[in-house]
Amino acid sequence: MTTMAHDTRRHQLAAFLRSRRERIAPEQVGLPRGARRRTPGLRREEVAQLAAVGVTWYTWLEQARDITVSVQVLDALARSLQLDASERAHLFELAGSTDPTPAASCSGVVSPAVRQLLHALEPVPACVQNSRYDILAYNRTYGRLFNDLDAVPAEDRNCMLLVYTNPDWRSSIVHLDDTMRIMAAKLRASMAGHLTEPAWKMLVKRLMTESAEFRENWERYEVLRTRGKTKQFRNRAVGLLTVDHTDLWLNPESGARMVSYVPTDDETRRRLERLHALILAEDAQTAAPAASLTSGDSSR
Repeated sequence: MTTMAHDTRRHQLAAFLRSRRERIAPEQVGLPRGARRRTPGLRREEVAQLAAVGVTWYTWLEQARDITVSVQVLDALARSLQLDASERAHLFELAGSTDPTPAASCSGVVSPAVRQLLHALEPVPACVQNSRYDILAYNRTYGRLFNDLDAVPAEDRNCMLLVYTNPDWRSSIVHLDDTMRIMAAKLRASMAGHLTEPAWKMLVKRLMTESAEFRENWERYEVLRTRGKTKQFRNRAVGLLTVDHTDLWLNPESGARMVSYVPTDDETRRRLERLHALILAEDAQTAAPAASLTSGDSSR
């Protein structure tokens, strides 16, 4: 990259960050407005606080100074400024970095054939995860098993984050304490081969920041390899579900695997069928107004 192009990117990055900062009200991120606020949106020091970076360093970034920005910091800024998927991609592009989150690069692992298989398994809940617990794809039953997964931002669709920080997800797991401890031990075992990779370090840093329970479990230094297990979940629509967790490995290099929750008894099977029927009914209701609008347009 030429010096001129590099300078242009720095100034574009500075302007973009400033514009995103100024559009967010303090109340949106849990900060008091105060009586003497002249700045539209957030102050620089507030963004620095939310992203856990130095105020001087963030000020330099908005001043287009020639400083290095890690992917971990870019991720923290994207979350602090509540960027959507397009804005997040733009931020990383302006910074000349590759976004390490699964939402940015999962197409190579989840082929159309794998997506068809996920669909065909319904009403059995199933998803594709990697060894970092990122959820790369899922079928409709899995998407409504714990909460409305479609409503979770793509960069937050990670089972570790969800089990430690998402209230709906946590309330659906019957044996939550055991689950959290086992998952932390499995993550530590998997991380041994990825100690220097930004996405792994980013995940652990975020969990350490946001969850005291994770910090406690992580500091136990327990390790555990992947294993099948009978699990129990409490779905808000259909009640208690008892399932067998199975893994089908898709790509050993990336650790990608298809996770399925097969019912262990007839009652769970019926409840999963009922959950699937509810989802289909909701989808039909959502699709009906769109179909009506399309029909109205074509008749004119």
